[in-house]
Amino acid sequence: MAGRVVHFEIPFDDKERAKRFYSGVFGWQLDAMPGFDDYLGAATGPTTEDGTPSEPGFIGGGMAARGGTNTQTVITISSADIDADLSRVDANGGEVLTGKTPVGDFGYAAYFKDTEGNVVGLWQSA
Repeated sequence: MAGRVVHFEIPFDDKERAKRFYSGVFGWQLDAMPGFDDYLGAATGPTTEDGTPSEPGFIGGGMAARGGTNTQTVITISSADIDADLSRVDANGGEVLTGKTPVGDFGYAAYFKDTEGNVVGLWQSA
């Protein structure tokens, strides 16, 4: 369903330090993602074989090196049509930072800045 928070991203300056912190404090499972340098997949609860949350109330996320649009924690919202959502972002006073971009065979991501200066992601499954 479009409009739900489905993912988060937390930037890091030191991957191993961040990995120790979040796994030590919250018990998150943090694993390298094949094909994505310096990106850790974050499981915050039980997952299925494909890594998606297996129980209601959990969302997965990731951690990546700080830089570009990834300078602060970002939530990602599901989208049925990223291009249409980005058009509405623009029409309502937001700013498109990164247009629709393929992410492997999984789907598409985009980033925008809302009217309050927050960076927010969009995700459209393939």
